[in-house]
Amino acid sequence: MIKKCLHIIFLVCLQVACLSQSSQLADSISRKKIDVLMQKLHQAKGDSARINVMEEIGFFFEHLDVDSSLKYFNVALGLARQHSYAWGEARLLAGLSGLMEHQGKYAEAFELLFKSLKIAEESKSAYDIARANRRLSGVYYELQNYTKAIAYLLKALHVDEANQYKDKVAIDHYALANAYEKINQLDTAAYHVNIALPQKELLPDLMQYVYEIDGNIKRKRRNYEQAILSYRKGIEEAQLSSDLIGSSQVCADLSTLYKELNLRDSAISYALKGFNYGKEISFKKGIMLNGNLLAELYDSIQPSLALKYYKIAAVAKDSLFGVTNIQAIQNLVSAEEAKQRELADAAAAYRNKLKLYGLLTGLSVLLIIAFILYRNNRQKQKANIVLQQQKEKIETTLNELRLTQAQLIQSEKMASLGELTAGIAHEIQNPLNFVNNFSEVNRELIVEMREEICKGNYDGVNELAKDVEANEEKINQHGKRADAIVKGMLLHSRSSSGQKEPTDINALADEYLRLTYHGLRAKDKSFNATIKTDFDNTLEKINIIPQDIGRVILNLLTNAFYAVEEKKRQSSNEYQPTVAVSTNCSGGEIRIKITDNGNGISSKVVDKIFQPFFTTKPTGQGTGLGLSLSYDIVKAYGGEIKVESKEGEGTKFIIQLPIV
Repeated sequence: MIKKCLHIIFLVCLQVACLSQSSQLADSISRKKIDVLMQKLHQAKGDSARINVMEEIGFFFEHLDVDSSLKYFNVALGLARQHSYAWGEARLLAGLSGLMEHQGKYAEAFELLFKSLKIAEESKSAYDIARANRRLSGVYYELQNYTKAIAYLLKALHVDEANQYKDKVAIDHYALANAYEKINQLDTAAYHVNIALPQKELLPDLMQYVYEIDGNIKRKRRNYEQAILSYRKGIEEAQLSSDLIGSSQVCADLSTLYKELNLRDSAISYALKGFNYGKEISFKKGIMLNGNLLAELYDSIQPSLALKYYKIAAVAKDSLFGVTNIQAIQNLVSAEEAKQRELADAAAAYRNKLKLYGLLTGLSVLLIIAFILYRNNRQKQKANIVLQQQKEKIETTLNELRLTQAQLIQSEKMASLGELTAGIAHEIQNPLNFVNNFSEVNRELIVEMREEICKGNYDGVNELAKDVEANEEKINQHGKRADAIVKGMLLHSRSSSGQKEPTDINALADEYLRLTYHGLRAKDKSFNATIKTDFDNTLEKINIIPQDIGRVILNLLTNAFYAVEEKKRQSSNEYQPTVAVSTNCSGGEIRIKITDNGNGISSKVVDKIFQPFFTTKPTGQGTGLGLSLSYDIVKAYGGEIKVESKEGEGTKFIIQLPIV
């Protein structure tokens, strides 16, 4: 605690030492700035430019020399009115209101601002509308009506943001921070002040007030060291801007902080400085604040001085918040609010009149439309007869199209069935050949056995019997193989029952791969292709209708073999037709990949291949329904078919089925 107090005392001493240097520097800067402004006024061409420069000069003197400020504002206002510059009058009235506000003439300030706002709204000057609202907020702030101050500031912020007035937006945030700090909404105040603090280039003459608010927030949060640093920066900025109002206010805040820390001498020192700054420019609020602080600080050590400052502060307070002044303000505000209500009522009446006219106009239009509709009704009846006839023709055509479509789908199914049947025939031919061959051999062996029996060579008979037995085993084995093929194909040839059952995807894919290949071989003995498989043996069975997914695999494999067969016909002997089938599980779904090294699909048509009746095959070799049906089947399972193809290199189809 002692260390903290020593640190605070060090900051006080350092600040006092810097004040004299800041004051000298401020005087130098002020002289240079007024010289620059006077030179601009001398060089200004035209009354419009002169009005702008005189407004700058009036604003510069606002916190330094009230009489000079009043002089330049009034001269500029006269010029603006002489030339009917609405923007200039609105802007200068708002500037003059600031002088009235600092002198505690709040009623006059309100009157000037209400006039400024009216002119700005009539001329639709967004800049001046925002400025009048911001200044009105300032007067309400001084009257400690912080709720209304915030309401007017939010209006100003809305206009400034909409028109991208970045410097004014920064001012709005600092002013909102000030108001929220006064009603102890410190988090909201800190939010707004933290927006304003980094924007020193946009607030060159207002940073003292930004630092003051930052100091107030930190003081209320009992972060005294940081508060002192903020107040110190505020005083430095006020001195550099020759702002005696700002200097008076920040000195009052610093005095309050030292009073809370029981550092009476420092508190008295800053209160005296603030009191003198306020007295120098008749800043009644500064006189009142610092006078009250001095009265409280001197009360226990120099009662006579305390009484003196109390009386001075009381006079200042009475001039600011006396009954007469407050009554005048209330009358003015009430009159303005009544005027606004009258305007709102007039606007409402005008809107109602417009609605009435609109209603009458609408009724007239409706009558005209009714007449036109009545006149056109008979024509439409005739047109409807024609449309009905056309509709009947279209329905007839549509029925014919549906019939044709059904026939094409049936053709596609029959084509698939033919290919499947060829595969079945080829598959079943092998075991039947074995059965026939071994039966013929057994017939010959039995003949030899009888001869050996006649000879009495029972050893030879025994050997022949063993051969017959072995052949019978082979016959039985291949007979069962043929029976299994027939039963499996009968199962697949049945219409889908719609019942899902656990199915081994690897077995299903392998079976249809062999059937498809042998079906092609049955049609064309010269065709050969390399078949590659890469099945994931960890796949679990999934619930599907095997006939449905089998039909999808059959369609894709048929297309793959067709593609490699076509490329083989067009290529040299070095080309090796290859079709690969693989399965794997990833991300909660099973993937079946069917890859070929055929001619691939053109990028121009790859997006169309799943459309009904679209085919890349020559006329008569495909209906364009195979992939469309396959797409619909997979979609019905909540899955997806994707295609990846490079023209001239090959195609990959990927079937993705969710694991359910």
